[in-house]
Amino acid sequence: MTERPDQPAPKIGLLFANLGTPDGTDYWSMRRYLNEFLSDKRVIDYPSWKWQPILQLMVLTKRPFTSGANYRSIWNTERNESPMMTITRAQVAALAEAAARQWGDRVMVDFCMRYGNPSTFDVVDRMAAAGCERILFVPLYPQYAGATTGTANDQFFRALMRLKRQPAARTAPEYYARVSYIDALAQSVERVYAGLERRPDVLVASYHGMPQRYEREGDPYHGQCRETTRLLRERLGWAEGAIDTTFQSVFGPEEWLRPYTVEHVAELAKAGKTNIAVMSPAFSADCIETLEEINGEIREAFLHAGGESFTYIPCLNDDPAHIAALMDLVGENLAGWV
Repeated sequence: MTERPDQPAPKIGLLFANLGTPDGTDYWSMRRYLNEFLSDKRVIDYPSWKWQPILQLMVLTKRPFTSGANYRSIWNTERNESPMMTITRAQVAALAEAAARQWGDRVMVDFCMRYGNPSTFDVVDRMAAAGCERILFVPLYPQYAGATTGTANDQFFRALMRLKRQPAARTAPEYYARVSYIDALAQSVERVYAGLERRPDVLVASYHGMPQRYEREGDPYHGQCRETTRLLRERLGWAEGAIDTTFQSVFGPEEWLRPYTVEHVAELAKAGKTNIAVMSPAFSADCIETLEEINGEIREAFLHAGGESFTYIPCLNDDPAHIAALMDLVGENLAGWV
């Protein structure tokens, strides 16, 4: 990359992307966010003529109220933002510090959200204006799914399409089986278990769900989730059956990946396994699905069925082992650029 006197010194952009968050918990903020999310054909692929009337006239008249109440129960009122936003800021600050130590000021680190703000378009524009002639785009999803990694990449490419002068671009692949990621997960389990008086009867690894049809159409997500569980169990040195793989956040009339977490934890309690731990290996940061759904709905289902002790193991968030794992991924995918 050669410097030109009329432009900023060339840089490499390192852009991390997560799902997104509403700007507030009020009705209209929630409606804007849910409309963008639920209108994404990667998320719900029904024909627009069939889905949009249902979405606009039914779903978006009621769901913003319930979703807003759920978000208010976990909202970071001090910063007036969602926990995902707070955690993502902390993650990227740690990643920027690590990148500066390794590559100096040659690398610009930032983050965007697929839905809501900061938008992918805005951050890509900002990176291009700052002189980033190359950008590595890193979706913060350990396992690949079209509705997560795929749509994040789509939006990144759309942002590039708007630029007169496009930077060279790479997208980082999923990292569900990387040794550094599995080791970070294992350390989080070991740390929580070490502080418990009684070892849980079972560890439930709850992944975000998706329609079974998507797997039949070629999405690798289901198999990658099960592989993450297997590798984690082997890293911990546990016997088969010590970790259950389940799926949460079912939406709509279709059959989704099973077993459903909310049903499975109730079945565990009824079977006499009254002390369980639950973790969420598909989420890089704690969010509404972990802080409200797992620690709320799923916990309540377990206790209502006779469970006694429910331990939630937080996502990796900005844990140093997680930052190191992401930097390991970044370093490999910046090969030849730095």
